[in-house]
Amino acid sequence: MEEITLFDAEGNPIAYIAPAEENTIYLWSGEPAAYLDGENIYGFNGKHLGWFEEGIIWDHEGNRVGFIKETLPIFPKFEPFKAFKQFKPFKAFKEFAPFKPFKSTNVSNIPLSAFLRRGIE
Repeated sequence: MEEITLFDAEGNPIAYIAPAEENTIYLWSGEPAAYLDGENIYGFNGKHLGWFEEGIIWDHEGNRVGFIKETLPIFPKFEPFKAFKQFKPFKAFKEFAPFKPFKSTNVSNIPLSAFLRRGIE
């Protein structure tokens, strides 16, 4: 299965989903940061980070944090070579997902890289 690039609101490639590796989300540096459990995004620390729906990453406030190429509202920037994937940590016990908020057209104030890093802190 092909990996899915995730872009921030400025069109920078920040991370990617590796479907062949249990839908792990890797940062471009190769660091595993989170994973998909259905449409829920969980950090390896067990924190619920948000949702991945319709090609968009949504935060707990209903704001857009990340995009796939097809949903990105601007032209994507060049994708450099990805770093080698690092070993995945063990998955911590998952916290309960909160109720989904109403979706907004706003972009989150939290950059995609910081959003995903909350799953490994």
